[in-house]
Amino acid sequence: MGEKVRKRISVAGVDPLLLYGRRDAHLAAIERRFSVKVVARGEEVMVEGDPGRVEQAAGLLEKLKGLLENGVMLDEMDLQVALEYLSEEKGGLLVPEVILSTRRGPIRPRSVGQYLYVQAIRSYDVVFGIGPAGTGKTYLAVAMAVAALRERKVSKIVLSRPAVEAGESLGFLPGDFLEKVDPYLRPLYDALEDMLPPEKLKALLENRTIEVIPLAYMRGRTLNNAFAILDEAQNTLPVQMKMFLTRLGVGSKAVVTGDVTQIDLPDPKSSGLVQIQKILADVEGVKFVYLSEQDVVRHRLVREIIKAYDRFKDGGTE
Repeated sequence: MGEKVRKRISVAGVDPLLLYGRRDAHLAAIERRFSVKVVARGEEVMVEGDPGRVEQAAGLLEKLKGLLENGVMLDEMDLQVALEYLSEEKGGLLVPEVILSTRRGPIRPRSVGQYLYVQAIRSYDVVFGIGPAGTGKTYLAVAMAVAALRERKVSKIVLSRPAVEAGESLGFLPGDFLEKVDPYLRPLYDALEDMLPPEKLKALLENRTIEVIPLAYMRGRTLNNAFAILDEAQNTLPVQMKMFLTRLGVGSKAVVTGDVTQIDLPDPKSSGLVQIQKILADVEGVKFVYLSEQDVVRHRLVREIIKAYDRFKDGGTE
């Protein structure tokens, strides 16, 4: 056996409970990740193990302490994301930053995939978020849009969905079409209602700073200084996908989200989201981010349900 070392870290100045986690859950996670022994005694933490691993674990504890000193609240999910990021050897410590502070609490990435998705939205003008339900594709995109509006990076938000079930087409739209498609746009309103006070949201909708519209209503428009989101994009035809992407004007950003396993079109092969992955694969300035069941942050069973469906689809019954 190699040499064992011990290192003590003072946690004076922060609430030990926040650093240690409930029932020392944070410390236990660090023990498992670095294969070290971590013991908390009052305002001091002792780390014991192989020298290199002790340094890594102690360094992580010091960084977490620093975050608490700066008012960043950590929960078990935040720590798990940080540890997952380290385990994928991407370097550095990932602590998900707050995208938006709301009356319901802060909105931030809750998995490594979500973190990379948010970073892509920051860095690219056109981003595709593709993955199963519950991975935060739409919610995080809307949060990024609202944050951009607050920070005056854009002057308008346009949220759109194709309404396949309501018979949306690029041609004639009957007078009551908006009323018919409202149920299909409701998830976008739900996200906005989580992020903005009712009076503020009402005002932004009335003055059309924020628009929530069926995809067909995008035809013929040019969006300047706007943050445009196309949700449920797996249900677009190629011509609709092209129409949406070519609406972008100066200073605009687009995020397209969808789940290619949930295509409602008569011919799944005709999905614009399936086709666009080949068309834009080598176009600079466009980023595709693929999320998986590992990024599901709904009820703990949702991830298992998605995995079970995947096994069934692949012919397994385990």
